[in-house]
Amino acid sequence: MANGSPLDRLKDYINSSSPLVIMETIEEQRALDLVRLAASDLQLTVFEWSVADGLRRYDAKPNRPIPSGHYAVQDFNAPITQNEINIASGAGSILNTQEPAGVLAHLLTLTLPAVYILKDFHRHIEDAVVARRLREVAQEFSDKHCTLVITAPSIALPPELQAEAEFLDLPLPDRTRLKQIVEETFQQLSKRLTVKHKTSPADLEAMAGNLCGLTEEEAERAVANAVVSRYALCPEVVTDVLEAKKEMLRRSGMLEFIDVEENLSSIGGLENLKKWLGRRAGTWEDSARAAGLEPPRGVIILGVQGCGKSMCARAIAGEWKLPLVKFDTSAIYDKFVGETEKHIRKMFIIAEQLAPAVLWIDELEKVFAGSGPDSASVDAGVSSRLLGSFLCWMQDRKAAVFVAATCNNVNALPPELIRKGRFDEIFFVDLPNAAERKAIFTVQLTRHKLNIVEFNLPKLVAASQGYSGAEIDAAIKSAMYSAYADKKFLTTDTILEELAATVPLSATRAEDIDRLRAWAQERAVHASAPEAAEVSA
Repeated sequence: MANGSPLDRLKDYINSSSPLVIMETIEEQRALDLVRLAASDLQLTVFEWSVADGLRRYDAKPNRPIPSGHYAVQDFNAPITQNEINIASGAGSILNTQEPAGVLAHLLTLTLPAVYILKDFHRHIEDAVVARRLREVAQEFSDKHCTLVITAPSIALPPELQAEAEFLDLPLPDRTRLKQIVEETFQQLSKRLTVKHKTSPADLEAMAGNLCGLTEEEAERAVANAVVSRYALCPEVVTDVLEAKKEMLRRSGMLEFIDVEENLSSIGGLENLKKWLGRRAGTWEDSARAAGLEPPRGVIILGVQGCGKSMCARAIAGEWKLPLVKFDTSAIYDKFVGETEKHIRKMFIIAEQLAPAVLWIDELEKVFAGSGPDSASVDAGVSSRLLGSFLCWMQDRKAAVFVAATCNNVNALPPELIRKGRFDEIFFVDLPNAAERKAIFTVQLTRHKLNIVEFNLPKLVAASQGYSGAEIDAAIKSAMYSAYADKKFLTTDTILEELAATVPLSATRAEDIDRLRAWAQERAVHASAPEAAEVSA
């Protein structure tokens, strides 16, 4: 049952008399359409419940006659009651079924083979009476040709119901389906608005790529808004839907689109890292797969704080011209048992739909900080299960999602996370050497619209030994403030004064940096070329 389309799987569940099917989705209408179609194919009637309307029979055509074959699926000894005849004939909502416990009690009295949908029932499952009634209905339905379908954005199912339930996911649409959605949305709009179709097949392909990662309903809204705003399905809509997707993913709370301007040429030094990345550029394309190559899985960029690890993650996406999405680790944790694991699985699904893409996980050690042997006593084992889900995904995924993870404290990482096969490589970014500090000064002075020929770079490089890139940047900014306050031009001496007034991290955290270097000496690849190495004071 794990294979096949959602429709085929749902029909299998109904045909096998699975008593309870859980559909966790924000696309309620899509879920309802799927259930109605499955029931129609199986010649079963659908009854739908909401707390507002109670239980009522779904009828695509009001007051239509019921085909005689609808209830000839299974021979029951118990006769069909008058109440069942009434609801089967479309006699409106059943009395006293608006309350959750009430509708479940009513379902226990029915023998009519059908599919029953409970909408937004997640709000009521925490009630002990409702949970008990739901379990009784599931047990009763297992002996009848009846299936109860619960649709909700998220459902925390009680443990006693786990064994009774089948979970059906609605997959995100692929590129073929997304192109259909674009055309269908345009056709619907053209029936009531004057809109023009100005896109080429290449534009349509690009638009589908930009919509990847959205649900069908989200894709429809993004396309509709863009077409209406321009009164056309035109090349500009390609960019419009991308901006809409960024906003929708931001609101999802787990992934955030990051606009990238950097590439590897904007980073001084780190030649080993640049060479490694350069050799793997484009290996997610079809031609590389035809040559037997698999897309790279990812790297851990370990190093001293302020030395450009995050910039490296951004530069990878910029160099490879791939979208960059940042994983918000704080957004996946949930107070309900099992919900955190569901959130990270959803994040994996969205990330794969965005492929090829770069997934940035900042401060990796904090994501799995509680995954040690004592985590069960701290957080009921959530961190351990989270780590297990992440490791399985890293090991088994096929989609071209390159994980760029940064880390400050390697000792906090679980050993199973850093073994080969999870990440392709671990790179160590040390304090910048002389050549790299010169590049940093050049980049930062140029970025602030200053003429580098007016500064004594060798003197600045010598004075900044042991400083991180962030500390150099901070010293330049402080010097600019000082020069502005004194109504003077920024000079080399002003920057030197700010450097002298700064106590670098290499002095305040010297022991920690030494331990990090000792660990990386045998276990990681130095991001900088060895011949350019420089021992910091």
